[in-house]
Amino acid sequence: MTGATRTAAVSTYTTYDELVACVRAGELGPDPASERIAVAFTTRQAVRHAGRGTGYRNEVLSLRLAGAVGSCAVEPGALPDGAVEDCVGADVARLLEHPLLPVRVAALDAYLMHVTPHTQENGARPVPLPAGTSLEKSRDRANAVVELLDLPPGATVLVVDVVNSLLEELRSRGLSYVPCDLKGGLTEWDDAVATDALAEAGRCDALLVSGMTLGNGTFEPLRQHASAYGKQLVMFAQTGSAVLPRFLGHGVSAVCAEPYPFFWLDGGLGTVHRYGPRPKDGR
Repeated sequence: MTGATRTAAVSTYTTYDELVACVRAGELGPDPASERIAVAFTTRQAVRHAGRGTGYRNEVLSLRLAGAVGSCAVEPGALPDGAVEDCVGADVARLLEHPLLPVRVAALDAYLMHVTPHTQENGARPVPLPAGTSLEKSRDRANAVVELLDLPPGATVLVVDVVNSLLEELRSRGLSYVPCDLKGGLTEWDDAVATDALAEAGRCDALLVSGMTLGNGTFEPLRQHASAYGKQLVMFAQTGSAVLPRFLGHGVSAVCAEPYPFFWLDGGLGTVHRYGPRPKDGR
């Protein structure tokens, strides 16, 4: 495992490409050529929470490997119709070389969920999400994420992938933010949304970044920036929930991992899993 380091739980890696190479070589578990995807599916969602003036859409590719599900979000409508069929019955090794990056990410996530699920033995700390409305659950998830930042009031956070509940939570803690999303636009509070996250990172004290950056190829530059400048990089991960904990200590300071099914799919109890230093609540 060239360049890898061992934590109390699992091996971590200095780059995304290094992690993929080790998986391909069978260094983390069974030969990926022997592991086949049984089910592939997409989840499409549109939402506008009660009391909010704006809404959004989600589309996620998910792959089932044994008892594990790996996921990668995509821009709505961007996934070709044949992508799901490409994945069904395919072995993980082949999908790690698929021409579509979201397929490669979902396959990697499924494999790592299979070999290192979100358990305390693997370094995860479960945080329950109470049952509630879509907005209540969104706010509870946002609280679990933002608690992983250790910043004084007035600090500025780069937020990559605009989620209004996260921005609301930052505002409640006296933190400033720079919202970034490839789609641009405005936030719920009419803040202009930047489209080039790396260009904005230099004026921010910390980074709060969606796992969706794995699927659009923007994760590595942000990880490198955080590592080079010693900034906190907290990941909130529906995409790549089992992938991103592998970069703890190598640019990533903490992860709030949320495997499928996500909080927005039903109103019942849920769970997210936190990795990295414990926040002030001790969880």
